[in-house]
Amino acid sequence: MSMMNDPFRRWRRPLAITAIGLALVIGRPVPAQSPSLEMGGEKPIDVVAPGGFEFHEKENVAIARGGATATQGDMTLKAQTLAAYFRKNAQGTNEIYRLLAEGNVELHGQSQSAYGTRGIYDLDRSVAVLTGEGLRLVTEQDTVTATDSLEYWRSENLTVARGNAVAIRENNRVRADRLVGLLTTDKQDKQSLSRVDATGNVVITTPQEVARGDKGTYDLDTEMALLTGNVKVTRGQNQLNGPAAQVDLKSGVSRMLSQVPGAAPVQGSTQQPTGDGRVRGLFIPDSQGRGGQPQQPATPPPGGQQTQPGQGSKKP
Repeated sequence: MSMMNDPFRRWRRPLAITAIGLALVIGRPVPAQSPSLEMGGEKPIDVVAPGGFEFHEKENVAIARGGATATQGDMTLKAQTLAAYFRKNAQGTNEIYRLLAEGNVELHGQSQSAYGTRGIYDLDRSVAVLTGEGLRLVTEQDTVTATDSLEYWRSENLTVARGNAVAIRENNRVRADRLVGLLTTDKQDKQSLSRVDATGNVVITTPQEVARGDKGTYDLDTEMALLTGNVKVTRGQNQLNGPAAQVDLKSGVSRMLSQVPGAAPVQGSTQQPTGDGRVRGLFIPDSQGRGGQPQQPATPPPGGQQTQPGQGSKKP
């Protein structure tokens, strides 16, 4: 699940503000913390603002209005308003410590895009947060959406989706109150999501079944997920309950577990019928009373003839 090619790394400090063009240029180079393109060096960020620029010296902020676009390399940040907040550093030059984007925010990288109504990047903490309507992050393979916020923690290589968060790949989807994704970098310097930890009202949906639990972990490399806590797996009208389940998102098949892997057996509980560590199932018969079982036996009887439903086997 490729999430983002680390576009926020380009917003580095210290920066000096000039009014020619208007370009934001690095004051001095900053060593890279991991393999990624920096805003540093001699490359400026070209800012285009149809509504013009404002410089508020008392507030220490420069503002670009009217559908502003900031571009450097293969990264583009768009918003109705872009504001750069700055301060004096130890060397006496201006440094940017916060960037604020307001209105129809779009962030486009090499292979991914993020959308929201408002965006804030805190350079001191290396954390970017998108909020507002239409929160989503789109890559070549995946889409991540949320209702509260989308966060990117650069130093920890983490992305966090809060509020009815959903991660979608093809016909599979993982939904939870919060999704935390671990990002890794490949040989082409592109980041991808290798693992997702889901917390709160977790629902994993495949074309074959729906699995629910309190917590979940999804390994995108193996396409395997582990659900724990009040797990329920539903396939058609049939349901299995247990303390844990492994979900194969490639095949869409789940396997119920009597206990969480690596944990002691679950002790009895007065609230959950599966608290004793046993797996229980509810199977609803179809209209012919077969309960979802195949009509013919899996192995034909001796002689190559199959016994028809309702008929007893003939004596030899």
